[in-house]
Amino acid sequence: MKPIKELLEFSIINIDKPSGPTSYQVSDYIREKLELRKTSHMGTLDPAVSGVLPITLNRACKLSPYLMKKEKSYVGIMRLHEDIDDDILKKEMKKFVGTITQMPPLRSSVKRAERQRSVAAFTFLERSEKDVLFETDVEAGTYIRTLVNDLGKTIGGAHMLELRRTKAGLFDESESIRLYDFDRALDAYTRGDESLLRAMLIPAEKVIESVMPCVLVKKSSLSTLLTGKPFYQKDFLKPLSLVKGAFFAVFCNEQFIEIARVVNEGDIIARPEFVLN
Repeated sequence: MKPIKELLEFSIINIDKPSGPTSYQVSDYIREKLELRKTSHMGTLDPAVSGVLPITLNRACKLSPYLMKKEKSYVGIMRLHEDIDDDILKKEMKKFVGTITQMPPLRSSVKRAERQRSVAAFTFLERSEKDVLFETDVEAGTYIRTLVNDLGKTIGGAHMLELRRTKAGLFDESESIRLYDFDRALDAYTRGDESLLRAMLIPAEKVIESVMPCVLVKKSSLSTLLTGKPFYQKDFLKPLSLVKGAFFAVFCNEQFIEIARVVNEGDIIARPEFVLN
């Protein structure tokens, strides 16, 4: 079992962000409370939006580019501006399933240019007068408020009242941690009981194993690989057969070493992207 200090150096906490604070404020709160050098959040939520907000700790912050670009799921309430039959509304919502074109909102931090995004589901759940409960599964980077507004243009108007993220890639709301429970775990930790906090820390290598291929290298190659040297076929326990450009996680026995990318440059098979040393 890893010492908890080691876990705090390379882990992720799946926080259930409340509505109100910004994603940065929640991330910074975790950093200050755990007395860490750095934290970062994966997938920004607007202040009014609640739900799944994975927070990376210390060295795990460098993993965000490899873990962020995953599908997201939301449940929300939209208010209709006009009365419309449920069957018609469902039919119009289905038109937004598939590849759609969105313009980022004015207050967005990204360049305002049309962009294509994939919507896997946009589902009517229930309705109370003009308030409609819906859920949607989308590609990362899809603006749900814009999705609702664009739907509104086809049905006489609609805007979003509430939104909650229920899933972000591998992270699900059923396993997310409320800040209240995080504070309780931290209080116990300061009194010598690390069990609650330990249970909240997801080892980063466990997440990595779930999102990319894992490759074993020889123990004799470990010392050179930890210095960031490129990979040769002789370094692997089995010949590497991944396509050029593919990312993979490198392990020696059960020890996570790094993330690398296949380059196939002559004898050099792959080059390191992130080395844990």
